[in-house]
Amino acid sequence: MINISIVLYNTSSEDINNFLSSFSQLKLEFNLILVDNSETNSLEKYFKEFNFIQYIHNPSNPGFGASHNIALKKSLEDIRVKYHFVVNPDAYFKGDVISDMISYMNTDSEIGMLMPQILNEDGTVQFLPKLLPSPMSILLRKIKSPFFIYNDFINKYELRFVDQSEIYNAPILSGCFTLFRCTALKEIGLYDDRFFMYFEDWDISRRMHKKYKTIYYPKVSVYHKYESGANKNKKLFKIFLASAYRYFSKWGWFFDFERTNVNKETISQFK
Repeated sequence: MINISIVLYNTSSEDINNFLSSFSQLKLEFNLILVDNSETNSLEKYFKEFNFIQYIHNPSNPGFGASHNIALKKSLEDIRVKYHFVVNPDAYFKGDVISDMISYMNTDSEIGMLMPQILNEDGTVQFLPKLLPSPMSILLRKIKSPFFIYNDFINKYELRFVDQSEIYNAPILSGCFTLFRCTALKEIGLYDDRFFMYFEDWDISRRMHKKYKTIYYPKVSVYHKYESGANKNKKLFKIFLASAYRYFSKWGWFFDFERTNVNKETISQFK
């Protein structure tokens, strides 16, 4: 048995149809837990015919991590549930990628977290596995200049130099499509709900990476509509800045020796 959770917020019918079509392909037993942070429960009508869906209306909207925690707690309380997937509502896939990811996770009990290759809708790769960030890396990634510094930086920071078919252990994985081992989550804890949005996936990746492998598994692919909302919306940019401040206040700003060591270990895999 596996659980899958998706947090909704005024989600479009196109996105809903895409992820419902994706999950209808699965052959293994699963529960899909939908936590709807919309002001009204108008989205519920899309899900009434599906017996594998549990719909939870959550209009208080406590944020991405806190909302997924509602579903994650259900998984940790149920001894039948070994794995839990956290999925964005704008992610979808073709074929049974879920079973393939679980099969790989089953090969190594030291894997606590795993993500597939993430593709844009045109089939190009989103470079989402990363090294542990510093404040300077966040700034450089936003301003993308000067080019002679940025190009070398982004190639290393986002591990773009690694062969796209290689499986490896990365300290930062994206939260858009994540497989968790439930026993590992019991040990390291759930999402830090002080992050309303942004950086909560980096925070839980870092905590998981300290005790378990956090694996990038590009043998299967998932499509994701990458919106980059913080670059387009002033409100989201303020939330991004608040989350960045919270992240570096928690882990260290310019003096973070653990970050230095972890990043060196990560790069050493490819030498």
